[in-house]
Amino acid sequence: MIEHLYLFMLATLALALSPGPDNIYVLTQSLTHGAKSGIATTAGLISGCIVHTSLLAFGVSALITASETLFYTIKILGALYLLYLAYKVFKSTPDVSYSSDAPKKSYGELFKIGVIMNLLNPKVMIFFLAFFPAFLWDPSENTVLQFYILGITFMVVSFLTFSTIALLAGSISRFLTKGRVVGVVLKWLQILVFVGIALYIVIP
Repeated sequence: MIEHLYLFMLATLALALSPGPDNIYVLTQSLTHGAKSGIATTAGLISGCIVHTSLLAFGVSALITASETLFYTIKILGALYLLYLAYKVFKSTPDVSYSSDAPKKSYGELFKIGVIMNLLNPKVMIFFLAFFPAFLWDPSENTVLQFYILGITFMVVSFLTFSTIALLAGSISRFLTKGRVVGVVLKWLQILVFVGIALYIVIP
């Protein structure tokens, strides 16, 4: 068991550090609104994983992915939500503030967005289906408990890694110019990230 968890933690760390839609989104939020906003976003993204873990543990994920219609519907909903977020950023003012005391969105709002983004990304479901079973240490025993142990381990390692990214990006943001040019650049960077993740979800 210990050896399996150790290998699982290393694999999770490598995946969390690899450039992907989640850590890029955390990076842009931290650069735009500061480290605390990035950590709030991270908390939301990671919290959604407990739902994916539960779906995996009780076999629901396999049923969803087996239905092309249901799976495609979740994809479309996820992509539309991200495009909606991109539109909201597009309509917002490009002026930015790096004060962590007054982010444009409250930490609760950022947390909620992170949760919804995670739950409406069916590729997370596929990833859990493909990744977790390989690290079960005794498939003949209680797999539900084993999946939850792996899920919690995944959440802790990913949260610590993403939070580190948020803190580093947040510290960099303090040295950025507060002028309108930087605000425009960060605004369009957020839009590109949202649109990019939407495409990532719908493209096979």
